[in-house]
Amino acid sequence: MERTMARKSGTSSDKTVGAHDAKTNLGQLLDRVEHGEIFVITRHGEPIAKLVPFAAPIDHKKVRRAIDGILALQKTQTLGSLSLEELLHEGHHL
Repeated sequence: MERTMARKSGTSSDKTVGAHDAKTNLGQLLDRVEHGEIFVITRHGEPIAKLVPFAAPIDHKKVRRAIDGILALQKTQTLGSLSLEELLHEGHHL
C-alpha cells in the first residue's frame, strides 16, 4: 500500500501512497494518521495531497486571557518580601 517517499517535496519520514490505494484503504490510513503518521498521496508518481493528523487551531483569545491572568497575578504575589517580578529579575543575574 505504501512506500517511503524519496522526493524533495516531503520529509524522509513521509510515506507515499497512490491515489487508488488511498481510496481503497482510507480507513486504515486514517487510523494510522490518527496515531501520528503522515502520508503523501500521489497520482502517477507525482505528489497531489498530504494526509496529516488534525491540529486544532490556537484559540488566541484564550491564550491572551491566560497571559493577562499571569501578568495580573505577578503584580499581587510575593515570596517573602520579594515580588514575582523581582524574583524573575534576580534570576537573570544568576
